[in-house]
Amino acid sequence: MRLCRYGLIEQPQVGLYDEAGIIPLSLAELAYHQGTGKWLHIPHDDELISYLPPVGEHHLAMRRLWTWLEQNPGAVPGPLRLDPETTRILTPVARPNKLLLLAGNYAEHVKERGYVVEEQQNTFPYVFMKPASTTLSNHGQSVAIPSSSPDGIDWECELAVVIGRKCRNVTEAEALSHVAGYTVINDISHRKFRPNPGRKTRERDKFFDWLHGKWFDGFCPCGPCITSATTIPDPHTLGVKLTLNGEVRQNGSTAQMIFSIAQIIKFVSEMLTLEPGDIISTGTPSGVGSASNTFLKPGDVMHASIEKIGTLLTPMVSEAEEGDSSWDI
Repeated sequence: MRLCRYGLIEQPQVGLYDEAGIIPLSLAELAYHQGTGKWLHIPHDDELISYLPPVGEHHLAMRRLWTWLEQNPGAVPGPLRLDPETTRILTPVARPNKLLLLAGNYAEHVKERGYVVEEQQNTFPYVFMKPASTTLSNHGQSVAIPSSSPDGIDWECELAVVIGRKCRNVTEAEALSHVAGYTVINDISHRKFRPNPGRKTRERDKFFDWLHGKWFDGFCPCGPCITSATTIPDPHTLGVKLTLNGEVRQNGSTAQMIFSIAQIIKFVSEMLTLEPGDIISTGTPSGVGSASNTFLKPGDVMHASIEKIGTLLTPMVSEAEEGDSSWDI
């Protein structure tokens, strides 16, 4: 089951997502009624968590609707479906309370960045945050390369976990039972950001340069949908691919993670309470631009894809080109 938010930011709608066409929830319900004589009475709430496991109050009804549509593919004719390539698709979670991301969770990516891969038992997951209200950007929405520091902008295609149930101090065995679903994130990063280039160097400058380089506006495209956790019982078997202007740059698998999703959730929940809608992005495989000294420029277009979820489209523009509208579809 794949769900998305689409339309105007002020009046978002819920759709059942498919590359062949997004089905608006209202049309899907009507088709179900016409086909079965029954109404499901699913409220139109753009908080997708309410439609997802493990405790979404409308999860069972939505799952019943999705299953029926799969069994009756002609119930909503093609002309009534929305084209994902021309529909304004919004981030699956409008404003998560926490947007957490992992650094160095794929061994080959660690190596290509010039670092030594430590044995898992000798280390721990590196977790950082991005400000959700300003870094999250929608599928198809252009991201501006900062005019103040335009060189060194890189990509990172990542599997992101959406939390569905509040948890604290969960065990590794319990962790996945708190997941609502999965989406795609492109953790755009400024590899060469150096505030005040003429500064006097301090001990922690390198770390903070790296961290600040993650925080530019729009640097966390997310979407195009959430795939429910019940649809992906094993999230460690998914292909991960990113293309830049049609050329494959990343082509890996979530099987290559150093720390599993269950281990990550266990680790994070030992420090803080995870809440429904929180997003944890789990790191990126090898193939980032900095490994070949290739960086993003205005006019570039990225497609970040994860198997069983979808493809996240992100065009890059200059800050001057961004203007009043940042939508490209």
